[in-house]
Amino acid sequence: MKANKILVHSLFNLGDVLLSTSAVALLKQAYPNAQITMMVRPESVDMLTDHPHIHDILVFDYRGKQRSLAGQLELLREIKKRRFDIVISFDRKSRAGILSWLAGIPVRVVPDRIFDDVPTWVTRLYTHVINIPHDLAEHHQADSFQEIIRQFCGIDGKTRPVMGRILPENQAKAKMLIRQFPEKKKKVALCIKGTFALKNWPRERFADLVSRLDKQLDAVFYVIGTEGDKVYANEMIAMSHVPIANFCGSTSVRDLAALMEQTDLFITVDTGATHVAATTSVPMVVVYGCSRPRRSGPCTNSAITISKEPPCCPCKIAEKDCNAADCLLQVSVNEMALAAMQLIR
Repeated sequence: MKANKILVHSLFNLGDVLLSTSAVALLKQAYPNAQITMMVRPESVDMLTDHPHIHDILVFDYRGKQRSLAGQLELLREIKKRRFDIVISFDRKSRAGILSWLAGIPVRVVPDRIFDDVPTWVTRLYTHVINIPHDLAEHHQADSFQEIIRQFCGIDGKTRPVMGRILPENQAKAKMLIRQFPEKKKKVALCIKGTFALKNWPRERFADLVSRLDKQLDAVFYVIGTEGDKVYANEMIAMSHVPIANFCGSTSVRDLAALMEQTDLFITVDTGATHVAATTSVPMVVVYGCSRPRRSGPCTNSAITISKEPPCCPCKIAEKDCNAADCLLQVSVNEMALAAMQLIR
C-alpha cells in the first residue's frame, strides 16, 4: 500500500507517547519516504520536536482550548487540508477517531485492544481493525504498539522508543542546574511521584534511602518532576537530613534527557520520566507498585526494576478503593539501597 502522508494518533500521557515512538520507528521502516505526523497532547510536543522519524506534530488539546466544538472543527479543517493517506490510532480515542472519519482519510487503522480487553464502538470508525493476539498484561506496552505496525505493514522486527534530538540549549540548561552543587563525585536524581498515588513509594522511605546513600557516597541529590510535583517533593525533602535540590518544574522533557546524561544514578517510580531516562545512558533503579515491569518497564539494559507483584497486580481498581498498597510497602529501603549501590559503583 502506497502512502505519502501518514497521521498517527498518540493521545496518551507522556510515557506512553514515548513508548509509542518505537512503533513509529517501525512505521518509518515500512514507509521510508512518507511524511509521518503525530497527533499528541500539548505536554508531548517538546519530546517529539526534532524527531528523526516524525515530519510534523498536530496538537489536540481535547481537555483544554480544543475541547469546544469550534476548536474541534478547526482541527478537522486542518486534517482535511493535509490530505493524509493513512491514519493509525494507537489510542482508540473517540474524538480523534471521529475527526479522522469526518476528514475522509481513506485508510484508517486501529487495534481491537491496547490497554485492556474492553471492546469499544470506536473501532467502527476504522477500515482496518488489528487484532492484538497476546496477553496485554504479560507483554510490554511498546510491543503492543509495535504489533499494530507489524500486522498492518506485514513486517517483522522490534525497536526501542526514540526521543527528539537533544539540542545544545538543553545541554546548557542541564549544566546550569548541575553547576549549583558543590563538587562531588556522584550525582543522584530522584523521581518520587507518579501519575497516581498507587505508583508512589512512600516519601519517608525515599528520605531514608537518601540518608543511607549519603553515608556511602560522595554525592549530590536532586528531585525531578513537573511543576505540579514541587510541593510533594518539598514534603519529602523536609523529612531528610541530607540536602536535596528540588528541580521539579525546572526542565522541559528534552532538558530532562540532557540532565539524565549528566547523572550517575536515577532512582524513580514508574512514570514518564522513567521512559525519558531510558533513552539515555543513565543507570536506574525503578520501583513498581500497581504496575508490572514486564509491561511498563524501561526499555534499557541499564536498569534494575523492583516489584513484589502481589496477586492483585496489575491493579484494576481506583486508587481510592485500595486500602493496603502492599505492592509498594513490601519494597524495603534496604532493597532499594542495595540495588542503587550495585549500579553506581
